[in-house]
Amino acid sequence: MEVERVQAVASLLSQTTQDTIPAEFIRPEKEQPAITTFRGPVPEIPTIDLSDPDEENIVRSVAKASKEWGIFQVVNHGIPTDVISNLQAAGRHFFELQQEEKEVYAKPTSGEGIKEGYGTLLQKDLEGKKSWGDHLFHRIWPPSKLNYQFWPKNPPSYREANEMYAKYVREVADKLFKSLSLGLGLDGHVMKEGAGGKEIEYMMKINYYPPCPRPDLALGVVAHTDFSSITILVPNDVPGLQVLKDERWIDAKYIPNALIIHIGDQIEVLSNGIYKSVLHRSTVDKGKTRMSWPVFLEPPGEFIVGPLPQLVSEENPPKYKSKKFKDYAYCKLNKLPQ
Repeated sequence: MEVERVQAVASLLSQTTQDTIPAEFIRPEKEQPAITTFRGPVPEIPTIDLSDPDEENIVRSVAKASKEWGIFQVVNHGIPTDVISNLQAAGRHFFELQQEEKEVYAKPTSGEGIKEGYGTLLQKDLEGKKSWGDHLFHRIWPPSKLNYQFWPKNPPSYREANEMYAKYVREVADKLFKSLSLGLGLDGHVMKEGAGGKEIEYMMKINYYPPCPRPDLALGVVAHTDFSSITILVPNDVPGLQVLKDERWIDAKYIPNALIIHIGDQIEVLSNGIYKSVLHRSTVDKGKTRMSWPVFLEPPGEFIVGPLPQLVSEENPPKYKSKKFKDYAYCKLNKLPQ
C-alpha cells in the first residue's frame, strides 16, 4: 500500500492559495497548539555546561533537572560543530531527494516494534489522526546491529557523517549515564549497566516537518514520552519542541550548538520514579521546515529493565514491573497497559 508522505501533502498545498490542511491532520481542540501553548512568563529548561571543571556541580545539575524536568540542554558537550553540521547537511540532503529515491529506504511492512527505514506513521492513533511529519530511522551503534540497507547512499557523505557523530555522541552518553548514577548516590557505572551496558543500541531518527499552512491546528509529533533510557537530540534553528511543565505546554528555547537531552521511560523505571520521563511534543512552522536528529539509547529487545535493586526497599517498593524491553515497546506502541 502506498503511504502518503506529509512532505508530498505539504508540497501540493504550497502550490495553492488555500489556508487549509486535510481534516486528518487537525488535532482535537485539547491538543491544538494555538489553544494549549502557554504564552505567559515561563521558567527556562535547564542548561548544563558539560565542560564545568567541578564534576560534582555537573552531577547535581543533571540530577536536579532529571528529577524536576526530565529534560535539559547541554553546551560545551565535546561534539565538534562541524560534526553536527555535517550530520544535519546529510539528513537535509536526503529529504530533499526526489520522492522515489527516498522510497527505496521505506520501512518494511511486516515485523514488530519500531522499524528502521523511511516512514510517516509511528504510533496508533485511536481517532485516526495523523502527525505533520516524515522520518528516517536506523541504528548507528553497535556495529553488530547496523543495517546499511536503511542508510541513504545519497548524499555520499551520509555514512561518514553518521559514523563520526556516533563516535562522539557515545562519549556524551557515557558522561550522562555517569552523572545520573552518581546523582542517586550509586557507583558511576550502575545506570548504564541497568540500561543495557555495552549492548545499548543507538537509534538515529531524523524528523522532517515541512511548512504547514495551519500550524495552529497541527502537531509534528503528538504528546509522548520516549521509550528510550536517554534521548540525545540535535535540533535545527526552527523552534518547535514543547515540554509539559506544571500542566503547561512551554517552548524549548533554541540554543545554537546545544544538545537537548530527554530522560526516557527506561531511566524513570531504573530510578524507580526518582527521575522523570519528559512528556513532550513537536509543533510545526508556517513558513519553514523544522528538522531534528534525536538518537534514542535503547536496551536490546531481550534485555530486562526494572527498578535498580539499590533503590528498592520495604519502605520504597518497586513502582514499575521488570520486563523485556521488546515487551515494553510492544505495549507502548499499541497503547496497551504496562
